[in-house]
Amino acid sequence: MYRGRVARGTLITIEGLDGAGKSTLAQELGRELAARGSTVRLLREPGGVEVSEQIRELVKDPTLDVRPRTEALLYAAARAQLVEELLQPLLADGVLVLLDRFIDSSLAYQGAGRALGVEEVRAVNLFATRGLQPDRTLLLRISPAAGRARGRERGLEPDRLERESEQFFATIASAYEQLARAEPERIRVIDAAQAPAQVLHDALAALDDL
Repeated sequence: MYRGRVARGTLITIEGLDGAGKSTLAQELGRELAARGSTVRLLREPGGVEVSEQIRELVKDPTLDVRPRTEALLYAAARAQLVEELLQPLLADGVLVLLDRFIDSSLAYQGAGRALGVEEVRAVNLFATRGLQPDRTLLLRISPAAGRARGRERGLEPDRLERESEQFFATIASAYEQLARAEPERIRVIDAAQAPAQVLHDALAALDDL
């Protein structure tokens, strides 16, 4: 919720390693919630609006040497633009927003994975988003090896971050677990190794109390 403002909509974020099935869950969850009567909007990060989509191309380009602090600031900039231009108005209009990645991704990837410091990265992102927090976060738990295997099965060329080492992703997975332990009311962990139908079932159950 914005400090000093009440957002009438609901912000649900989906987090996890690459290959965890975030985009698939977002689409299936969106269809299910819309069928139940909610006005739903699916968004992704970085992206969602033109400025943020262009930043997405930068941070994912494997030909660029993007340094860790630059990377963290680019993600925060893309997030700031999305919040100001689209996310804040949607929530003000009472929309249920499903967002594929948000601040927790930066805490795990840049704060822990790039060793910039979780609290340092959190401070930058709280500034970028005006303190906006998700109403609920669904963390899809998957091992780095399984996530990478799924990526290979899709046959897509790995982007700049996906080319990082196994240790990099192990550090990120550990950071996600620490975040979940610190905020169990907000972050609900779901076993992403299950069949997609069961993942969707568990996700819906994790949203029941909203």
